[in-house]
Amino acid sequence: MGSEQQVTAAGNEVSASFLAAKKRSDAVQEKLDAQPDTFTMLTGDRPTGRLHLGHYFGSIKSRVELQNRGVHTNIVVADYQVITDRDTTDHITDNVLNMVLDYLAAGIDPKRTMIFTHSSVPAENQLMLPFLSLVTEAELHRNPTVKSEMEASGHALTGLLLTYPVHQACDILFCKANVVPIGKDNLPHVELTRTIARRFNERYARNNPVFPEPAAILSEAPEIPGLDGRKMSKSYGNSIMLGSTAEETAKLIKKSPTDSERRITFDPVARPQVSALLTTAGLVTGRDPAEIANEIGDSGAGALKQYVISSVNEFLAPHRERRAELAQDMDTVRDILEDGNKRANAIAEETLNQVRSAMGMAY
Repeated sequence: MGSEQQVTAAGNEVSASFLAAKKRSDAVQEKLDAQPDTFTMLTGDRPTGRLHLGHYFGSIKSRVELQNRGVHTNIVVADYQVITDRDTTDHITDNVLNMVLDYLAAGIDPKRTMIFTHSSVPAENQLMLPFLSLVTEAELHRNPTVKSEMEASGHALTGLLLTYPVHQACDILFCKANVVPIGKDNLPHVELTRTIARRFNERYARNNPVFPEPAAILSEAPEIPGLDGRKMSKSYGNSIMLGSTAEETAKLIKKSPTDSERRITFDPVARPQVSALLTTAGLVTGRDPAEIANEIGDSGAGALKQYVISSVNEFLAPHRERRAELAQDMDTVRDILEDGNKRANAIAEETLNQVRSAMGMAY
């Protein structure tokens, strides 16, 4: 087969995989609307810094909605995954506690949602050993996240980065999650998790399957650009942090780049920086960015930035108020994390026992 045919075949395979996942996602959404308590969800974040508006609209908002609808929700603070592409764990304790603060301020209820850290749940991580035997090196190398993280980090490929998708499968399967809310870019992780669950059941537990094959709930949230038009990222310094003050937010927005054209228009391709500001304003106000642009018109970038500042600060005011109140009692925040870790350990140990039993290793 020629190279062009191979590329076409690969593209067709990806397209077919996405269409199948989209079909499953739509079917799950319908069932979830009718019987939310039959679903268990797992999602999480790496504590590499503070959470920002992109995290809120991209994932946290939907987590709160699923929790409030009655889905069994679980959130992993993926501290072990920080070292997949970094040489240090400086500030990790502070990052973890601030992440939990933002979860709570955003509406995550620890009585209904289990919040836990990787490093506190040994039995979950021990699932890596049998799971690694179920995947090939080629399958790991093909994972888009492994490729992109390796390129972005500039590091040699570490064993932990290579097995990152398998570690995520441990996160999902230890608590028997059957739904995972994600964006399209993370679909390969869920697909590999489905493969691992299926292979384990077929190899060791054909008559009494241990793991469900989780379905992705594909997010409808738009990609949220940073204030400079690039992807919103902590590493780019273009993100509005959920825990930042009103003054810090105003300063960041004021110095965001625009262009030389005075009239404000919404054109993400030709005017990415101006459009990024309009998109941010649209998200926090619930308005159409093009409508905001028409309203500002010839008033220019200064007026646009003032509108974005006031809109974002008004939107974040309740979050900041709740966050500041919670921060007055960090012992309670630590207790919430400790309780989540205890609950996660009990679940992980039970799952690991089931895995050992299925493999004939229950001595």
